[in-house]
Amino acid sequence: MSDEPLAIEIEGLSTILGGSVIHRDVALQVRTGEVFAIIGGSGSGKTTLLREMLGLLRPTSGRVKVLGADMHCLNRRERRLWPTRCGVVFQSGALFSALSTFDNVALPVRETAWWPEEMLRELVLAALQATGIAASQATKLPAELSGGMVKRVALARALILEPELLFMDEPTSGLAPDQRYAVIRLLAQLKREFELTIVLITHDVEVLLALADRVAVLADQRILTVAPLKEVAKFPHPFIRSFFLEQTGRCEQQRVAQYRSRLDHACPELSLE
Repeated sequence: MSDEPLAIEIEGLSTILGGSVIHRDVALQVRTGEVFAIIGGSGSGKTTLLREMLGLLRPTSGRVKVLGADMHCLNRRERRLWPTRCGVVFQSGALFSALSTFDNVALPVRETAWWPEEMLRELVLAALQATGIAASQATKLPAELSGGMVKRVALARALILEPELLFMDEPTSGLAPDQRYAVIRLLAQLKREFELTIVLITHDVEVLLALADRVAVLADQRILTVAPLKEVAKFPHPFIRSFFLEQTGRCEQQRVAQYRSRLDHACPELSLE
């Protein structure tokens, strides 16, 4: 057993929705300071598991502890202030369409009364700048932003309260290759600067190669394995074989060489060793 502090502890988690078993006796531990990735096929329960970690859904049985707190025993004040400890970036970005970029990012600050309103502009613009959004874009509505910019604004909103833990659902989905590489590079930089623990769901092997310290595989209603990517790729299971073959149709050595080359070209300052 590792002596490293744990950001998340899940024990004996089972989930039944609409009479269907989604998870059966799931156990996970996420270490503080790591990037922990979860992969699995469509319908395997990845997003459901993420919602349970966030306290948005109660599992049928089992325990979920996040940053030392049982997610289903939080009092009203603790739940209201929870965004100051955990940030979330949903797959679509989940920006409010009627709010400007500025007001989307400012929303969690206003809801928690975390910062004086008269100093809010400086804080929001700093968060946008940290994620690569210029101040000139702050008045735009989400519909006026590119897909990559929506992801960045959602990330700024998730980080503005300086959380200890960041959850992300498919951070690069729907992005063009250049936008994907930019988001990967940005996440690597932000992880270092904010000293974040990151839990992400992804189907993107490039994200796994560049960012993940460990990968959990969710299939057959359970966690098959948790290990560094190199070890996961060798695990003997049909889903894992198909996951990597579908990404490139090449053998493991060629796949790694190809992704390293592409990421090194797009993100020369990002070390993948």
